[in-house]
Order: sequence, then C-alpha cells, then structure tokens
Amino acid sequence: MDVIDILILTLGLIFLRFWWRYWSLTGGGFKNLPPGPPGWPLVGNLFQVILQRRHFIYIVRDLRAKYGPIFTMQMGQRTLVIVTSSQLIHEALVQRGATFASRPPDSPMRLVFSVGKCAINSAEYGPLWRALRRNFVTELINPTRIKQCSWIRKWALENHMKRLKREAFENGFVEVMSNCRLTICSVLICLCFGAKISEDRIKIIESILKDVMLMTTPKLPDFLPVLAPLFRKQMREAKQLRNRQLECLVPLIRKRRAFVEKGENPISEMVSPVGAAYIDSLFGLEPPGRGSLGEEEFVTLCSEIISAGTDTSATTVEWALLHLVMNQGIQQKLYKEVVDCVGKDGLVREEDLEKMPYLGAVVKETLRRHPPSHFLLSHATTEETELCGYTIPANVNVEIYTAWVTEDPELWSDPGEFRPERFLEGDGVDVDVTGTRGVKMAPFGAGRRICPAANLGILHVNLLLARMVHAFKWLPVPKAPPDPTETFAFTVVMKNPLKAIILPR
Repeated sequence: MDVIDILILTLGLIFLRFWWRYWSLTGGGFKNLPPGPPGWPLVGNLFQVILQRRHFIYIVRDLRAKYGPIFTMQMGQRTLVIVTSSQLIHEALVQRGATFASRPPDSPMRLVFSVGKCAINSAEYGPLWRALRRNFVTELINPTRIKQCSWIRKWALENHMKRLKREAFENGFVEVMSNCRLTICSVLICLCFGAKISEDRIKIIESILKDVMLMTTPKLPDFLPVLAPLFRKQMREAKQLRNRQLECLVPLIRKRRAFVEKGENPISEMVSPVGAAYIDSLFGLEPPGRGSLGEEEFVTLCSEIISAGTDTSATTVEWALLHLVMNQGIQQKLYKEVVDCVGKDGLVREEDLEKMPYLGAVVKETLRRHPPSHFLLSHATTEETELCGYTIPANVNVEIYTAWVTEDPELWSDPGEFRPERFLEGDGVDVDVTGTRGVKMAPFGAGRRICPAANLGILHVNLLLARMVHAFKWLPVPKAPPDPTETFAFTVVMKNPLKAIILPR
C-alpha cells in the first residue's frame, strides 16, 4: 500500500466516523423499512455476508425463513429491500408496475459500459427508456421482422449441426454450452449488425462480452463508494476492457453504416438488406435527453442484446439437455412428438414449433427448475411508497428474488422434481410466464421491465432443442455422468459444462 492509498484510507475512515456519528445522533437511515438482520456499525450487513463465504442466494434463503417474504439488508451505504413471495412480486411489478419500474443508481464501473445508463436494461424509468425500448420492439422483435430474419436462424442451425457432428467425430462427445453459445451469438450478431462473420471473430466477441458481464457484477466499492479510490486498478482494467469492446464492435458498425449510406460491401460481409438490422434503426434515433447517438451508445445497445440473449438461451438449452440425458424416457417422448410432427427425415421449421406442446412443456419446466437468474435485475421505485405495510424509499435497491417462487411447495407439487407433464395437466397448465395474471415463475421478469425479447429467446431455445433431439440421441459419457451442481456466473450455469455422446437417429 503506497502513501496515496494510506492517505485515501485515512480520509475514508474520517468520513465514516462522521457518518456514523450522524447516524448515532439522528437515528439515521430510513424509517419503517421491512425487518432484517442487525448489522455492524458503518458497514451494516456487508462484512457479515462477505465472511460467510457463501453465495448471496443461500444467505437470502436463510433470511427469508427467518424474516419472511420481505426484508431489508443494509449493505454498506446501499439499502436492499428483498422481495421473495409470489403475491408481493406481482403487486410490485404488475399491479403497481409504474411505481417499481425504475433502476437504482449505478456504480462508476457499470457507467463506463452503459455510457451513463443509455441502455434498455439500465436506463431509469422515463423518456429515454421508453424511446430505446420502443425502438427495439419495433425494429427487432415484431412478428414481421422475426419472420423476415428466419433465414439467419436457418443458416446458424445448419452450421450448428455440422459442428456437433465434427466435434463428436473428433472427441467422441460434444460440449453443449460452448456450441449453443456460439450458435445463438452468431444469430444475434447477424440480427444486430446484418453481417455474417467467421466463427473465430464470433468467439472473440462472445469472450469480450462475457468479460464485460463479469466485470460489472457487484464489487465492494458499489456498497462503500468511499473506498473506490483503493480500487483504481480495477477501474483501469474496466476502461481497458471497454476499449477492447469498442475496438471489436466499432468496425462492424462502421461497415454497416457505409453499407446503409453508400451501398459499400467490399467483402460481402453485410448480408441483411438495409433496414433489417437492429443497428440501422439506431443511426437516426434521437432519444429524449440524449440527442443523436454515437458509436459508444451503439456498442452498448447492441452488446446488451447479444449478451443477454446468448447467455440465457444457451443456459436453458444446456439444462434441458441435462434432463434429457439423465431421463431417456423424457427424451424419447420429445423425439416421438417431433417425428410425429415433421417425420423422421423431415426438417423442423419455426412454424412447426407451435404444434409441439410437449416441447413447450419441457422448456417451461426447464425455466422453472433452472431459471437463468435467481434475481431479476435490480428495481427501484420512482417515489417513496409502501409495500406490505412497509415504507420503500425512492432509489433504494428493490431486489426481486424469483427462485423461491419456483420452489414454493404451496405453488408447485414436488417442486424439486423435473416433470414437464405438469404444464400439460397439473399445476402448470394455466401458468403465465409473463407474470401478468400471477407470478408462479418469472424467468423473464414481469411488468414494465419484463425482458422485451422473451419470445425471441423462447424461439431460439425451442428450435435448437427440437433440431438437436430430432437429429441425435443424447447419452451420458461413460464414467463421466452429468453433474447438476450449479454455479453462478452472469446466469446460473452448470459447474461442470454438460458433455454428451450423440448418436445419429
């Protein structure tokens, strides 16, 4: 620790001393918050969490059992109100959606990547968010555009199936996650930039965007900003990563702009017609309060589409295939449905998916048992309000813990069992995955901040799963059975990626 760090630490401690004195004299903090665990002076529950050396979700599960469906944690200078019950989640996000639709303040590190919260996921509830979301829905995920871009998925799936065969021949097995990530990422890159690029370049983009997501996970200065100067190295690394992200994606943006404005396409990389790529709609967009967007904003907006869509969809396919490998009866039932629909030698098309109810049930049960994330992105209220009789101040973190809802024995029979049939006859028949009619599962969130691309993600998952089961029988690797242990990256993934033997049907 150099002299500057010692000086910063000393000033930080002096600040904390006066801050604690203020709290001691005034009673500090917000009034009538939900109950929660008592904290330490100055840091609240922050170090209690760190010293447990367990993932945060396990701590939340324990606190829920003790304090009930809504409770408070004081994490340094950040107040977290954690909501865990179906009824309260529905009340907050759907019945009172406008009040709970904002986002809390971001850390300086995340602001580096969001260009001051100019992103659909992170923008505060207001005109900027509405403009960005409306443009995204209109230009990328409306039914006409999804159908228009079906050729992109056809191209990517053809490459996917060839790659699986090649990998199985060379290694004797295939790794599910890496292949699905590569395929979905290639689709989303083409949807965003209208370009077909090599697998090597796709892997580079995928790797950088994965690093961005990991870099922006919560860190100590998020909760104790006074310590931020001690993390100058991490901030430098974040800015370096941002530069790599720009260097990787800005050339694609410039090539697309030259194609749109001048028709330039020297190496035939641009394959979507003008107006069919998401980036085309951003060139002339002027959201309220931002004016014309620049290359940094373009990179941020396209990156969030690629990152969110790749991880959640690939993770879901991997978890689904885990259960198909472990339960051959479910796999055979799904295979029979696909064959009955398209024939043994046919090709699964996008319009066929609606005729496969058991496929839909398998995917829904996967999302119930293995939601991509146990928490939704942090919410915040637009003004001070009440929930369950407690005061919820504006701009505190409202954390929606949805995993408990999918495990609640009052909502689901045998919630730990993987049983797709429950969505055909049983407690899952009338489940609304959007949460509009009630929250029994919320893999995409609910209310005004629900993932706008949920239908596109479901399409990718269904299409991949149907094609892969139709073409191959999936079996465990001898002496290396699948391990369902979870770990936590940006999404909840398998600790040991799924490897499987595939036999042509």
